[in-house]
Amino acid sequence: MSDPVNFVANWLKTVFTNWGVSPTWTTIIISIIGVVVLAGVALVIDIFLVWVERKVVARFQDRLGPNRLGPFGLFQPIADVIKLLLKEDITPDKADKFLFNLAPVLALGMAIALWAVVPLAPTVIGSDLNVGVLYIVAIGSISTLGIIIAGWASNNKFALVGAFRMVAQMISYEIPMVISLLIPVILAGSMGINSIVKSQPVWYIVLAPVAALIFLISSQAELGRAPFDISEAESEIVAGFHIEYTGMKFGLFYAGELLHALTIGGFFSCFFLGGWRGWGAETYPILGIVYFFIKAFFMYWVIMWIKYTFPRIRIDQMLNLNWKFLTPLALAALIMTALLDKIFQNASSVVYIIVMLGGNLVLLYIAYLVTGIYARVERKKVASPEDNRVNFPIKSGANIVETQSSERVQA
Repeated sequence: MSDPVNFVANWLKTVFTNWGVSPTWTTIIISIIGVVVLAGVALVIDIFLVWVERKVVARFQDRLGPNRLGPFGLFQPIADVIKLLLKEDITPDKADKFLFNLAPVLALGMAIALWAVVPLAPTVIGSDLNVGVLYIVAIGSISTLGIIIAGWASNNKFALVGAFRMVAQMISYEIPMVISLLIPVILAGSMGINSIVKSQPVWYIVLAPVAALIFLISSQAELGRAPFDISEAESEIVAGFHIEYTGMKFGLFYAGELLHALTIGGFFSCFFLGGWRGWGAETYPILGIVYFFIKAFFMYWVIMWIKYTFPRIRIDQMLNLNWKFLTPLALAALIMTALLDKIFQNASSVVYIIVMLGGNLVLLYIAYLVTGIYARVERKKVASPEDNRVNFPIKSGANIVETQSSERVQA
């Protein structure tokens, strides 16, 4: 049985048809079952990610991580979920209760909704939309709305400041992320994610490494993970937009962040690593699912590696990186890719790959030179602060008294 998912779907269709259910209702029921199964699998993976995250950070920090409850500590996330469910559910006074309770549901629900357009295999996909890239952008906007709702409905000024920072960060970094997503769209000639995967006999990370790098950085920033986690900096604004959330409500925010990180890894694999493509994937879709999750978990590990390696940067540094570096670089990469793709679209595949890769390497080298010039200018400013200092006359206490007395006499 090479395609177990569609085998089960066809079997259910036969069962409902034999029961006298109309074809329309059969399709609706099977779709609902598919949504429930996909959401359930995503939530189970999310629980497993808690263990993965804690184990990986423990290895980075020379610790053991969870190792008591179950073999290798595998049952520790289950204990954490039970603990969160048993904790007291606190709602602040004068908070908007409906919106306060809606925000964590949106945070996790939108992360699950993104999986509706993720092609796990050539024939295993929730909805093969021909505008899948636009769907990703739209769902990302709804998750932004959930964060501002959480900060505003908490009736807490620190939560509101954290929400403002997070939304400013997310909206800013969505711009280079969307621009970088247009580059695989140009290369594939389609906005459907499954079509983009099918058009990658050569992974797009080879043809567009600049776009892949920009997508990874901007996704990390939009996710709010270190080094872009200033919105949750305990030393500055306590804990960010979710400071007033307790128990399982806080757990939903945390689960949404972990699942969103894996989702970013899945999208990166679809856009730049060939997604489910691999040996025998088209003949045996179950292999495509294995290939997809191997690539997605590898990128999730890269995201964790970045998080636990780099220090947190300031909010001004974060916005400068976006508006002064990533956005211009993304626009330059988009224009260059469009021109080279149009000029060399009829060339042989070898020539096309060399030209696209060479253009990206040249663009990276130019960005490196420009960044070096900017860094030298900034270092000079730091090395000679007296050039930028405003000199104020300093008077002693006696001089100040004498000056004030003379002013009174003149008056």
